[in-house]
Amino acid sequence: MRLSIDWLRDFLSIDGDAERVAADLTNSGLEVEAVERAGAPLEGVVVAQVLSVARHPNADRLSVCSVDDGHERVQVVCGAPNVASGIKAPFARVGATLPGGKAISSAELRGVRSNGMLCSGKELELPDEASGLLLLDVDAPLGKPLGEYLRLDDSILEVNVTPNRGDCFSVLGIARELAARRGVPLAWREPKPVPASLKETFRVELLAGEHCPRFAGRVVRGIRTGMRSPLWLRERLRRAGVRAIHPVVDVTNYVMLELGQPLHAYDLDKLSGRIEARFAKAGESLVLLDGRNIALRDDVLVIADARGPVGLAGIMGGQSTAVSASSTTIFLESAFFTPQALAGRARRYGLHTDASLRFERGVDPSQQARAIERATELLHAICGGEPGPVTVTERAADAPRRAAVRLRRARASALLGVAVPDARIEQLLQRLEMNVARDADGWRVMPPAFRFDITIEEDLIEEVGRMIGYDEIPSTPGGARAVLGRATESRVPAERVADVLVARGYSEVVTYSFIDAELEAAVNPGVVPVSLANPIASDMAVLRRSLWPGLIAAARQNLSHQHARFKLFEIGPQFEAQGEGVRQTTVVAGLALGSRAPEHWEGNRSDLDFYDVKTDIEALLRSTGRSAEFGFVAATHPALSPGRTASIVVDGTTVGWLGGLHPNLQSTLDRPQHRTTATIVFALRLEAVFGARVPAFRVYSKFPSIRRDLAVIVDEQTSAATLEKIAREAAGERLHQLVVFDVYRGTGVDTRRKSIGLGLILQDVSRTLTDADADQTTHNVMLRLERELGAKIRTQ
Repeated sequence: MRLSIDWLRDFLSIDGDAERVAADLTNSGLEVEAVERAGAPLEGVVVAQVLSVARHPNADRLSVCSVDDGHERVQVVCGAPNVASGIKAPFARVGATLPGGKAISSAELRGVRSNGMLCSGKELELPDEASGLLLLDVDAPLGKPLGEYLRLDDSILEVNVTPNRGDCFSVLGIARELAARRGVPLAWREPKPVPASLKETFRVELLAGEHCPRFAGRVVRGIRTGMRSPLWLRERLRRAGVRAIHPVVDVTNYVMLELGQPLHAYDLDKLSGRIEARFAKAGESLVLLDGRNIALRDDVLVIADARGPVGLAGIMGGQSTAVSASSTTIFLESAFFTPQALAGRARRYGLHTDASLRFERGVDPSQQARAIERATELLHAICGGEPGPVTVTERAADAPRRAAVRLRRARASALLGVAVPDARIEQLLQRLEMNVARDADGWRVMPPAFRFDITIEEDLIEEVGRMIGYDEIPSTPGGARAVLGRATESRVPAERVADVLVARGYSEVVTYSFIDAELEAAVNPGVVPVSLANPIASDMAVLRRSLWPGLIAAARQNLSHQHARFKLFEIGPQFEAQGEGVRQTTVVAGLALGSRAPEHWEGNRSDLDFYDVKTDIEALLRSTGRSAEFGFVAATHPALSPGRTASIVVDGTTVGWLGGLHPNLQSTLDRPQHRTTATIVFALRLEAVFGARVPAFRVYSKFPSIRRDLAVIVDEQTSAATLEKIAREAAGERLHQLVVFDVYRGTGVDTRRKSIGLGLILQDVSRTLTDADADQTTHNVMLRLERELGAKIRTQ
């Protein structure tokens, strides 16, 4: 939030410079990010009045003016289109230097002498909507230095208000904090009530229950058109970062910045029947002030008249009832909407308004009438008009009620690390406008209506701490027993898993845990996802139940940048609903597509397939020292291609998946100009897979190995993994290595069977094996295969 020191002085007496004010606010928890000067020094620029205007004899677009600068009358040639007799404007005397470095001297323009220059806002680095001269108020004193008149030596503070301090999104709120910090009283006055000169009111109905329990309104007729907000008000808006438009809008913005209560003005002639604060109905829509037509949901709070919605409550008004510079009759609205009713609604429609910012964090539910009175006071001074009575429509049963918060003396000392005297605690809390009542072991504290963030004991202790000043709380060295970290070889760390994949050509990615609901449904159909109550974007609405959606999105991005060959992996959490909570599981997942090897002049650009990625997974499993315990079993998965899918199993439990991406998902990666090859994905649960066998020493053999090959015929559905398992058990300790070197289907083999070639590499640590030893081991293996699988030796 931006505000000026000059505006703060309306609320309290400020001694010291802006840097001291910034330090006090920062020490109170309101970080001041920047301190700026309100304007450049304007030496030699004064308030002047144009006495007469005559046409230049030698130029159609120039005028010859007689100007009174409060010291003398001078002749000035001016080209501004809005120069006129009687106006007051900035005048740079001869010898002045403007902010851009332009020196003002006496000069002859097309044969006429000009002594000085009448200035525009742009030339003085003061933004102004008018085309031409910066017009000053009629009561501006002649000859007064412009910098002094506009108080350009004022400082502007850029305050970073934390989300819990909605009360500080106003000049009044910042002044309260500064007054409490310094222990001085607020010096501002309550708005002076403007007596009603009309009896007219406008009917208001509150139909949103607790979400809009209070609505203040006032009819004002006879507003003079063609008026302009006074320069002091426009300057304060400018310094707060708000553009001046016309008096009605300027006043509502000014009161919002000053008191923290958003207001809205309707053109009363465009309203029909009544005002309703209610939730939108199915099928309703609204054209906003910015011209967008939005469809409304039934959880959106709207302001409606007899014809339908005329504004998004607390966010933005509608175009149909908008005030303009020609409006003469208005209805002022100052309502209280709960933060719960506004949270996330503006973001849903891509809006971020000053009003929604304040309502989402909480506004004072007791100052709606005060804001109306202040707006009427300002508007009446600028545009006149005849106001009706201020009407406050209220649902008393739904109005917010604050509960007293208990503060224990012992708890405050324990958390702060210092004992604060009782009288000091009471004084600090009372400075913050809290009602404090002492009891046996502490206090019962009633927070003011504008402090939505005070709900528990720790909130009060924080208030005491920040008001004392964190620098005043002594440092107490902490004591703790040091415990050395434990290194274990019983698990493969995630860093090692990542290293193995990187060594095999994978690149690590980090994707969002929030994903698109449609993509989640495509990967896990039929499973209800964990939805976010307040998603940051429509395509990030659910928690991922798999890492594959993020990898698919990353692959799509790479393909759109013409990268056709890559391997990606991610290590991260996936989520699934479990009772009333959410279970989180850490997973390593990967995706690979494209050619097996980089493009090369020798050709041979075959594509990656299922078995290439299976080899990568086997490398991961070997890092555990337990690779023989894992098996790959043909299975089905809704996200994977039928016939090219395997579950990864250990001890009968599925711990991972491997397969080609299902054609429906594969199509999301394809581009008209480049059809992708098959995409292979995998996923492994870290906790279940990467428990490692502790390394143990094994004697290396000094003796040569011997190899025996077997070609056995088994049923088609018998897997090579089953053969390997039985062969290892039958061969015993002599088996050094087992390889599958051939799979054959065809002539000589029954169509319902297949031939698998096994290579048995045998070795002993104590002696050289003989042919008889090798034959006996081979015979044992064959007997087991024949007995358990019905295997036969292939003879041709």
